[in-house]
Amino acid sequence: MSEVSLKALANVSRDEFAAILAGPPERAAAWVAAAARNGIVDAQAVYGQYLLDGHGVEGNLDEAFVWFRHAARRDHPMAMNMLGRCYEHGWGTAACAPVAVYWYRLAARAGLDWGMYNYASALALGNGIECDREQALGWFRRAAELGHAKSWNFVGSFYEDGWVVDANVDIARDYYRRAAEGGDFRGQFNYARLLAQRGDIDEAMQWLQRVPRTATAAFITKMRDWLADSPVNAFRALEQNFAASVNASASAQERRAAINFIREIRR
Repeated sequence: MSEVSLKALANVSRDEFAAILAGPPERAAAWVAAAARNGIVDAQAVYGQYLLDGHGVEGNLDEAFVWFRHAARRDHPMAMNMLGRCYEHGWGTAACAPVAVYWYRLAARAGLDWGMYNYASALALGNGIECDREQALGWFRRAAELGHAKSWNFVGSFYEDGWVVDANVDIARDYYRRAAEGGDFRGQFNYARLLAQRGDIDEAMQWLQRVPRTATAAFITKMRDWLADSPVNAFRALEQNFAASVNASASAQERRAAINFIREIRR
């Protein structure tokens, strides 16, 4: 990664810098790294994310943690949240749920929707802090008011399960709908489940088909198990289609690997 001089940083315009960030990842990472090293707190938070994701630079969890910590100590809300993630998952540091909660709380109080969501999740599940579902619901609602789709989904689960509110499947379904429309894969699945419960199979199918576009592999596995066990023929057929798609993808990967191997031995 080529070095960017302080003079170049000082002379770049806002529009030029935006274009750099939107360009080749390696060039963007070089500029963001230079800005981070020269004390620009937003750049420190972004560079931490680049290092975490391996965006334009070799992934490095230890370095990502260091840059998130730099920015978090200067009250950068997203860096506070990401430092909490590092402590929750053990990225670049020893995992420590109570310390993760500390940073999530700060991010939440700073007004960051993701901080509110992560702090509320810890409160709802008792992860690193004493379980307090009433307080959790309050933070989920605050994040949902900011348009945070995953928080809409969690509020829906409170109404479906009757946590600190009276159970109400209609209210739950409405929150799941908002989460689904906001792009949350769990919301899409939960909305489809409740649609199916009232017999709206066609609409439920449409939402279930969207889930794999953004869902994690673990969640897709759980959804496929649910589909396979469903009494609804269309859902079981959908699971079989997912299975065929996975097998086709695996076969394509195997073919590419074989071709690459042949190319290597011919060299």
